[in-house]
Amino acid sequence: MFDVQTVSMEWGGKTLTLETGRIARQANGAVLATYGETVVLCAVTAAKSVKEGQDFFPLTVHYQEKFSSAGRIPGGFFKRERGATEKETLTSRLIDRPIRPLFPEGFYNEINVIAQVLSYDGDTEADVLAMIAASAALTISGVPFMGPIGAARVGYVDGAYTLNPKQDAALKDGELDLVVAATGDAVMMVESEAKELTEEVMLGAVVFAHDEIKKVVNLIIDLAEKAAKEPWDVDLSDSTADIKAKLKKAVGKDITAAYKLTDKSARSNALNAARAKAKEAFSGETPQTQMVAIKTIKKLEAEIVRGAILKDGKRIDGRKLDQVRPIEAIVGFLPRTHGSSLFTRGETQAICTTTLGTKESEQMIDGLEGLSYSSFMLHYNFPPYSVGEVGRFGAPGRREVGHGKLAWRALHPVLPAKEDFPYTIRVLSDITESNGSSSMATVCGGSLSMMDAGVPLVRPVSGIAMGLILEGKDFAVLSDILGDEDHLGDMDFKVAGTEVGITTMQMDIKIAGITREIMGKALEQAKAGRAHILGEMTKALGSSRTELSAHAPRIETIQIDKSKIRDVIGTGGKVIREIVAETGAKVDIDDEGIIKISSSDTAQIEAAKKWILGIVEEAEVGKVYQGKVVNIVDFGAFVNFMGGKDGLVHVSEMKNERVEKPTDVVKEGQAVYVKVLEIDPRGKVRLSMRVVDQETGAELEDTRPAREPREGGDRGPRAGGDRGGDRRGPRREGGGDRGPRGGGDRGPRGGGDRGPRGGSEGGNPDHLPAFLKED
Repeated sequence: MFDVQTVSMEWGGKTLTLETGRIARQANGAVLATYGETVVLCAVTAAKSVKEGQDFFPLTVHYQEKFSSAGRIPGGFFKRERGATEKETLTSRLIDRPIRPLFPEGFYNEINVIAQVLSYDGDTEADVLAMIAASAALTISGVPFMGPIGAARVGYVDGAYTLNPKQDAALKDGELDLVVAATGDAVMMVESEAKELTEEVMLGAVVFAHDEIKKVVNLIIDLAEKAAKEPWDVDLSDSTADIKAKLKKAVGKDITAAYKLTDKSARSNALNAARAKAKEAFSGETPQTQMVAIKTIKKLEAEIVRGAILKDGKRIDGRKLDQVRPIEAIVGFLPRTHGSSLFTRGETQAICTTTLGTKESEQMIDGLEGLSYSSFMLHYNFPPYSVGEVGRFGAPGRREVGHGKLAWRALHPVLPAKEDFPYTIRVLSDITESNGSSSMATVCGGSLSMMDAGVPLVRPVSGIAMGLILEGKDFAVLSDILGDEDHLGDMDFKVAGTEVGITTMQMDIKIAGITREIMGKALEQAKAGRAHILGEMTKALGSSRTELSAHAPRIETIQIDKSKIRDVIGTGGKVIREIVAETGAKVDIDDEGIIKISSSDTAQIEAAKKWILGIVEEAEVGKVYQGKVVNIVDFGAFVNFMGGKDGLVHVSEMKNERVEKPTDVVKEGQAVYVKVLEIDPRGKVRLSMRVVDQETGAELEDTRPAREPREGGDRGPRAGGDRGGDRRGPRREGGGDRGPRGGGDRGPRGGGDRGPRGGSEGGNPDHLPAFLKED
């Protein structure tokens, strides 16, 4: 019934299996990939024809995580998977970036790649498996895909590389979380977060990953030999030679002159004029030829720019290959934010702000791993005016999410430990100008704004974007690339880090991959560029401020014994709610007894701290406390004096003179000062008000005279007996055993009823049973 084809291999200590022919058979290509107990299904569909007038490649990648794969029900009102989460968006981009360059130029059929996580074991990240599944599905689909590619995750622990480390282990236990995608011959994409590692270690990690990826590529080839469909017959012949020659004659000199203008605005105007002239030259041609001419002029621009860089070493704006544009950095740019900076590099500019919050401001993330909380957020915005255009202004798109996450990875490794700086941190980057890498401007500006806010970063971080022009064996690596150099070049390579080492590295290739030699050269040149940018940043602010902004909340952390947590929270949270309501400070307590008290007013923090310490400390005999009357009884009043502790002030301890009723002295809710007189073995506390000044809380001398003994000496025994000794002894004269009640033996209970207790003379006969009355 099914023509199922399967290939497997041992990889990184687990079995990797690729299967096709059983599921989603109507798709052009579908692969079920299994690694450990994580399973991803990827289906590829492609349009058979191209829409009229279309001149771009419409590739769409969707990655989706099913909550059922981890045995969970989604949170929220609808209880189903809805819009893409940040992680799903980032993984979709992760799949898209290495496969897009492997489709031939001129192929414009729409392609849809959908990867869904069907089973998740909690150990194996599904993103790498989804990339492998997508590559395998494309390879067997028959569409013109110049793959396959493979992917791998690499960790670095104790000086050794690890392949596909367990969930979160890459950064929790190690120093690196790096994802690489590559063909069998060259690297296509790199994404990473590192703890200040050297260029040599990072390059070694990429090489290690590539060696392991080659095994996956061979496995996909094995599957394709068994199950690949017939390749599509696509006409991709280049018939633009005549059109290019005509364009070069008409506007070649104009384009060359335009790219010699160093000002972006002037250059853009000159290029638009050249394009208009080219359009006029083809005005008499068919609409199809006109469209091809517009497409070809972009190739002509690239040819002119790339040739100038490789032959003459001249860049668009006149800089040297390794030269960074002028930098201006300003901190404290905005008066009411907790921290702010304005970072400008050439024609790229970012306003970055840092906001500090308490634990309740943490971001809750509902994913396959369950609920988790993030105390560091970085959000990136790219409004259309930043490039002088009119466009949509609204919710962030995939590009904004991806650029923000890249900057997040660059800054996350240098954040202080949560125990040392218990704040939630949000960095906001608003790009106000863009001609070059705005994500790296976000890294620099974000680092400065956090230091301005008083976040004690391990070290400042700077970032730089590198480009590549590659023609045959000739290549040039460009530092701090412009937007045009990015569009017309072959590589977008971003590196961020401190003076010690790299914190993130991201690379996207627009050609069939790059070699180790090129990557090594790019890393070396990027290191020098990062150092220069750090020097310029230091002129504005070299280290974190020692004081927080006056507008930022203060947080004080105290540790209490776990056994006291219940006392601080109170029944149903009554005590902690009262602390918050009375003091105005926010109070958070975790299961380990760590309490965080926060407020922008230090007096509120001190009040809450004093209250909590009063609850958890043990009462001391002879010490004076402030408390509140919580209950009044006939013989005195109960006072809550240490949050969770109550004690009794007897009526005789309210004043030196006689008090008839406790209500004559106190009322419920009244604040009073009390001194601890005694704590009995059962924990009951006896308090006194009369020996404490109720205005100041100062202890007073006890001036009340001691009680005089009664006439005749000590009080005698009750009913002729001695009160002292064993209170369970005889109450009547003569001692001995307790005599019978009512002068005689206790009568029968009358068949189960309790007999008469009687009186001193034998009991009341009216209460005797009938048969006794007859006697």
